[in-house]
Amino acid sequence: MLIVLTCILVPVALLATWVHDIALDTDRYVATVAPLATEPAVQDAAVHRITEAVGAHVDGKRVAGDIASWLQSQGLPPVAADAVSRLGPQIDSAVDSAVTKIATRVVHSDAFATVWRGANRAAHNAVVHALTGKGRGAFGVSDGTVTLDVGTAVDRVKKELVDAGLKPAEKIPQVNKQLVLFHSDQLAKFRKGARLLDTVGNWFPVIVVLLGAAGVFLAHHRRRALARTALGAAFACLVVAIGLVVARNYYLDHLPPQVQSRAAAGAVFDTLLRFLRVSLRTAVVLGVVIALGAYFVGPGRLPVAVRGYSDHTADSAARWAAAHHVGAGRVGAWALAYRRAVTLLVLLIIALVFALWNHPTVLTVLLLVLVLLGVLALLALLAAAGRVQLNAARGAPRPAGDEH
Repeated sequence: MLIVLTCILVPVALLATWVHDIALDTDRYVATVAPLATEPAVQDAAVHRITEAVGAHVDGKRVAGDIASWLQSQGLPPVAADAVSRLGPQIDSAVDSAVTKIATRVVHSDAFATVWRGANRAAHNAVVHALTGKGRGAFGVSDGTVTLDVGTAVDRVKKELVDAGLKPAEKIPQVNKQLVLFHSDQLAKFRKGARLLDTVGNWFPVIVVLLGAAGVFLAHHRRRALARTALGAAFACLVVAIGLVVARNYYLDHLPPQVQSRAAAGAVFDTLLRFLRVSLRTAVVLGVVIALGAYFVGPGRLPVAVRGYSDHTADSAARWAAAHHVGAGRVGAWALAYRRAVTLLVLLIIALVFALWNHPTVLTVLLLVLVLLGVLALLALLAAAGRVQLNAARGAPRPAGDEH
């Protein structure tokens, strides 16, 4: 029961860690969303909304009418003035083109990325509001919709338009345009879960590990229990990872009208859940590695053959080194005597390093596995050297594995 409970709770523990360490931590959150400032889909959506905000306050038809009336008052024939007054659509098109060009330059500049990071850092309490219902900021949350105010960017575009000579842009009033980043009708339910996960976020992973350790310790066949626990947890994480893919597709296929850009919504979804996905993949790989390790220390035919081949190779290398007057001295004798204890110590150190690693990834797992294999290979060579020295001192050769 403890092992089954552990397998079920491992992905939940990863979710709790993500909520606690990513979504509710300012530094990690800013680091997570910062790349969105250079994400093409988000940039395009920002340009579109800024252009809408500015274009809504520049009336080409009225501008053309004012110009025609002034020219007619200066003696322009009525027919010509009427022709000028009909230039409204062309003026609108020209203004839209100019606004889009300047808005694109603003959004694609380094200054926009800097403003994006600063606004997210200053308004992180609004992200907390999105998950816990507390706090406000540049991000707004209402009826399950998370928005970002692009009014500051509109002000900058307005200034550049005026500087470029488009005087009617001076009449653009202060606007409060919202760029919808995320929408979910279930946000209220997410908030309840986020509060609970935030409360237990620090201790939940530790509790799950302790439950798994207790289950393995109480099992009759601990090695098999460890392998099954690791594989069960890996399978549970794989199921959740697949569920995230399905949820993403479902979400993007059912976007409400207030979400202006499907691509931008997908980019935000992927960015916010990136570390959770990495954690799930890491847990899957780690579970498989632990299961393989438990299998290869067992009594099966393949594990015994692999271990025998490894010892035979180490013995051959040690005999070759001894023939060339290269030995391990006392270190070899010590490795031969305490090989099993040192192996257990190395395993504990590797496990501790992984536990203390800040957001480990699949590469982290593979790196630690390579380090472990390297240390075990070195121990095998030193033990083989010690065995060769011991056999030479006794004057009678002994086959590999006799010290067991």
